[in-house]
Amino acid sequence: MKGVERHYEMPSGVVKALDGIDLTVKEGERVILLGPSGSGKTTLLNCLSALDSPTSGTYTFGGDEVPSQNSEQMTKFRRNNIGYVFQFFNLLQDLTVLENVLLIQELAGAKDVARAKELLSMVGLSEEVDRFPGEISGGQQQRVAIARSLSKRPRLLLGDELTGNLDSETSASVMQALIESCEKENITAVFVTHDEKLTKYATRVIRLDSGKIISDETTQEA
Repeated sequence: MKGVERHYEMPSGVVKALDGIDLTVKEGERVILLGPSGSGKTTLLNCLSALDSPTSGTYTFGGDEVPSQNSEQMTKFRRNNIGYVFQFFNLLQDLTVLENVLLIQELAGAKDVARAKELLSMVGLSEEVDRFPGEISGGQQQRVAIARSLSKRPRLLLGDELTGNLDSETSASVMQALIESCEKENITAVFVTHDEKLTKYATRVIRLDSGKIISDETTQEA
């Protein structure tokens, strides 16, 4: 990203959610975005995923400019490149654990039962494949969401407060499963969090405030 801005017209005036972001993420990095509420973290994540379009600036991905202002092309970009782990799991309650993963594969045009089972095993859920989301814990449901997001082999995995609904012990086990999966699959990851303790899982920590990057540090993990 170079000179990326995202402004919103409000009755009180223009809100600069992103105010001149220059950011390069290399393949294989695990980046954590930190900052207070309203700092621009989620807006940046939405622009990275092409869920939202910058007001100005350029965004290239793998050497190609990311489509903006064209919802069909943006959807195709997301389908081909982006995985997303949400805070609230977003699992379909009437589908089994395995079926939730297979559905995403099917939507991406690459249904693969063996891979779906391998991913669920990777996140420690090999015994839960035939259970329904309501029959497993919140931490296990988030692991299903991780396996689901990895199932279509995304080049970039994004997460917004993905451990926000979990206790600290469960958060640690979920993050460990996620990081191990990203390393094994060679997936680049960018996560938004308020939890300073999660920075130990990152290779890089970026802090935002008022729509600007105020610090960008490589961690010992790198």
